[in-house]
Parts: sequence; C-alpha cells; structure tokens
Amino acid sequence: QVQLVESGGGLVQAGGSLRLSCVASGTIGRINFMGWYRQAPGNRRDLVATITGTGYTNYADSVKDRFTVSGDNAKNTIFLQMNSLKPEDTAAYYCYLRSTGLIGTNNYWGQGTQVTVSS
Repeated sequence: QVQLVESGGGLVQAGGSLRLSCVASGTIGRINFMGWYRQAPGNRRDLVATITGTGYTNYADSVKDRFTVSGDNAKNTIFLQMNSLKPEDTAAYYCYLRSTGLIGTNNYWGQGTQVTVSS
C-alpha cells in the first residue's frame, strides 16, 4: 500500500506564494517520477510539474518561470514552490507518483490540497 500525503495549500492573494509538500510512504518500488497535477471545478486534471529521481523537471507552460518543483529522494518527498500566484491557479492540487514494482508500473494519487488565489 502506497500513501501520498499533501500539505501546504491555502488561501492567498494574487501575487503571493505558497509551498506544497508531498510525502510518499509504503511499499513504493522504484520511483519513475513524481509530480503535481491540478483540477479546478468542471475542468479536467492537468499536469503542473513533474520531477524524476535524477532531477529532470517538466512544467506546464502556464506555470513556467513561476513554479518550481523539487525533491528529496531520501525522504520520498517533493515540493512545489508557487510564486506570483494568479486567480487562475485556483484548483485542487494533487500529488502523483509513478513507480515500477514486481508486477509492473503503478500510479498513485494523493487526496489533494486546495489552493485558492483571490484577486
């Protein structure tokens, strides 16, 4: 059983910053990558940023130069530093982990943390 626990969401004014954390625990296997996705009401869940164990990162165009994803491999933890937040960043943010175990590739999601940006 793998658990992803997110923290750090909240309410912030436009232009402000928040830092999200996600800790993975359990029988994880080999982590391929971890990342963050977000979903606003009525919308699909979209990629925000991902990071591999070697530090390779990937970002959605809408957050480049404002958000930074980082990780601590020893603690199976990733972070999302969000700066210059905009009202359109308001969404539930979900941590994601893809790993390879004995029976193949596995996908795991956290429960989500709400980020609300007021104008």
